[in-house]
Amino acid sequence: MAALRTPGSGCPWDLEQDFRSIAPYTLEEAYEVADAIARDDLTGLKDELGDLLLQVAFHARMAEEQGAFDFADVVEAVTAKLIRRHPHVFADADGKTAKAVEGLWARIKAEERAERGEEAPKGALAGVPVALPALTRALKLQDKAGRVGFDWNDARAVLAKIREEADEIEAELDRGDKGRMAAEVGDLLFAVVNLARHLDADPEAILRDTNIKFERRFAEIERALAARGKAPKDASLTEMDKLWDEAKAAEKLRSRR
Repeated sequence: MAALRTPGSGCPWDLEQDFRSIAPYTLEEAYEVADAIARDDLTGLKDELGDLLLQVAFHARMAEEQGAFDFADVVEAVTAKLIRRHPHVFADADGKTAKAVEGLWARIKAEERAERGEEAPKGALAGVPVALPALTRALKLQDKAGRVGFDWNDARAVLAKIREEADEIEAELDRGDKGRMAAEVGDLLFAVVNLARHLDADPEAILRDTNIKFERRFAEIERALAARGKAPKDASLTEMDKLWDEAKAAEKLRSRR
């Protein structure tokens, strides 16, 4: 990376980049890591982790050029943080359950902020990055609200809220205001994330799995249509829907074996 960033002999594209221009690539590589994991592709995971590591090296090199920090500083900082935040492993603090560790982690983070002279985040929902994927951010906001008591204690109550939001969408469909319809769909998505949270499910992960399932079943529709000499654009919705049900039934049958 140092060679790529050397003026005169380096790569023109790499030399033009800065933290902001590289940030989208960093996010993309992180998603590609998650994709390889979702596909159980360990060979792909090895490659994607390398690509993600390259992003860390890229940012560290740009910081080194500015005299801020270098790659070794990054490694040293995260090592120190891991030791500091795991006193139940590296010292004698009690933290034998995941819940206890979570509380310990939060307390140590607060202490670190105080040592740096930073003010504690204001408001119960403070500190959730805006740049997070929307589903993940919704989950974190709801979790923070739940910690101060703004939460249902029954998943069925959340399901009732989902039905309420669906009814509100139907009312807006009758009025025909697209802006209000979109806002109500947002409320519905937020409520569905809350239901996933109450079921201890990660909404990003389960939606990712559903996307894969959709792709798999649609591919079955395409194969079945191809066997009939057709493409999806040549088939009726009724025909494709029947093939979808067949693909779904076949999957269930395979899962029972």
